[in-house]
Amino acid sequence: MKKLKLAIVLVLTLVLVLLVVQNTASVQAHFLGFTAEMSLVVLLFLTGAIGFASGLVLGFLLKSKRAQSIEEQRQN
Repeated sequence: MKKLKLAIVLVLTLVLVLLVVQNTASVQAHFLGFTAEMSLVVLLFLTGAIGFASGLVLGFLLKSKRAQSIEEQRQN
């Protein structure tokens, strides 16, 4: 099991390195009237991080609301 985890980490690290090496070109990003010029890999990282954070927040809110609903049902 330990070797499998190490293999997965090594493969993901290799994929990340390849992503960075192949996406160094500069691109323009337009959002709500703002324009920014940045490396494509930075743009990919930022969009991934924003998506990850949004998923965490949404999951937390839904879990909290579900727990509150279950608690209300128990009280009735």
